[in-house]
Amino acid sequence: MTQHLAALRFFYIKTLRKPWSIAETPYPKKVQRLPIILSSEEVAQLIDSALTPFHHILLMALYATGLRRAELARLKITDIDSHRMIIHIQGGKGRKDRDVMLSPKLLDALREYWRGLRRKPKDWLFPGGRWHTANHPITTKVVWDACQKAAQRAGIHKKIHPHTLRHCFATHLLEVGADLRTIQVLLGHRDLEETTIYLHLSQRHLNATASPLDSLKLKDKLPQST
Repeated sequence: MTQHLAALRFFYIKTLRKPWSIAETPYPKKVQRLPIILSSEEVAQLIDSALTPFHHILLMALYATGLRRAELARLKITDIDSHRMIIHIQGGKGRKDRDVMLSPKLLDALREYWRGLRRKPKDWLFPGGRWHTANHPITTKVVWDACQKAAQRAGIHKKIHPHTLRHCFATHLLEVGADLRTIQVLLGHRDLEETTIYLHLSQRHLNATASPLDSLKLKDKLPQST
């Protein structure tokens, strides 16, 4: 569609030499699809099905923080603040810094992961290379593969990717009572409207209103088929 509009714009401006108004140009409405959400049990199953211990810590960190996969891949050792129990996200989407919570369970897992490294990295929390000893971070593909392989091993047939755990992070927080503004800050959303999508996904909010069917007084006996 974008290419068609560009061609039409070129035809008007270059060929017909007529003005082109963006405001008067009809654009098709975007289809807004709700993201797939896993239950807490499915998330646990996914993490437990990680192919390697390295994949396991990546999946844990994704769900515990709600980070984008690029943000996770480029975490530095100095971003982990165990005294204040926060993780610093530097240069996230829109080149904005933010902080997220550091789960005690994640901290314990990170310490175990650190003890198991063959060579302690100087900068990157998740260094690249076959044995994770390189002087550069892992690529986002490593995070993607960790998620895909765990989903296959877990027998989860939904379309799962790293961003799914980000959606689960936000939705599950909302279900246990976190407010939208807090979730917005944790996710690094510029606009609160971006965060309101999780109201459509939260089981607590969906179940808060009863279906009108529940108020009907129906007969116990079903009509007989003829």
